[in-house]
Amino acid sequence: MQIIDGKKVSALVKEEVKKQTLELKEQYGITPGLAVVIVGDDPASRVYVNNKKKACELVGFKSEEFSLPAETTQEELLNLVKTLNEKKDINGILVQLPLPEHLDDKAVIEAINPLKDVDAFHAVNVGKIMLGEYDFMPCTPAGVMEMLHSYNIPVNGKNCVVIGRSNIVGKPMAMLLLHENGTVTICHSCTQNLAEICSKADILVAAVGKPKFVTADMVKEGAVVIDVGMDRDENGKLCGDVDFENVKDKCSYITPVPGGVGPMTVATLMKNTLKAAKIQNNL
Repeated sequence: MQIIDGKKVSALVKEEVKKQTLELKEQYGITPGLAVVIVGDDPASRVYVNNKKKACELVGFKSEEFSLPAETTQEELLNLVKTLNEKKDINGILVQLPLPEHLDDKAVIEAINPLKDVDAFHAVNVGKIMLGEYDFMPCTPAGVMEMLHSYNIPVNGKNCVVIGRSNIVGKPMAMLLLHENGTVTICHSCTQNLAEICSKADILVAAVGKPKFVTADMVKEGAVVIDVGMDRDENGKLCGDVDFENVKDKCSYITPVPGGVGPMTVATLMKNTLKAAKIQNNL
């Protein structure tokens, strides 16, 4: 069993982004800019936003944070997005989800210019992912693919199972595996014989949001297990969707929580923002 080290892979990705950012500055005087919008004071969102700011500093981006009170109106938020769409020095716009309940996150995402939508949540970008002709890939699934590539784990012809069908992880994850010729099954809360389906997977991706949901009987001997979950167990300790201790000995590769997929999400965001800056400047 080999641990897939997300910290190590993400450091390599950020190093490459840093190098290309320096070249952009030296050759064209362009510094990629990322705007992060956070509404209210959800503690988990605050942690994510701080991580994104740190990563921007590390790779040499300009980052702007817009921290809005929880009672911000839909109109105020849409006006901010409109302003950021028009700002030349902002190449990527990220609105931290979830938003407070009175706000319509779909309308907010659709208001972002698709060329600045570095989360790849806009309908235009989602459509491009379906077609396999995308500018940006959603950060978490793209981070998973980056990990598979960096450990030379082939997807071609493999039986891939994704547990979870969210628009943020499950669905795009399935599409990216499909684009690399995986045979993909998506499982969800209405799936029958879930354990049986999972136990046939060469590559199993868990994105279900339930602590230690994937147990050893659901994992095939020698499978690659990717844990996208970020949960707390009964003792309040950070854990994933996979029962790591009991599953690890059956796997050929497994991602830990923390230190697996999490760091990759932020690294891919940096990669997307760099690409956005290049596209917007016709480079």
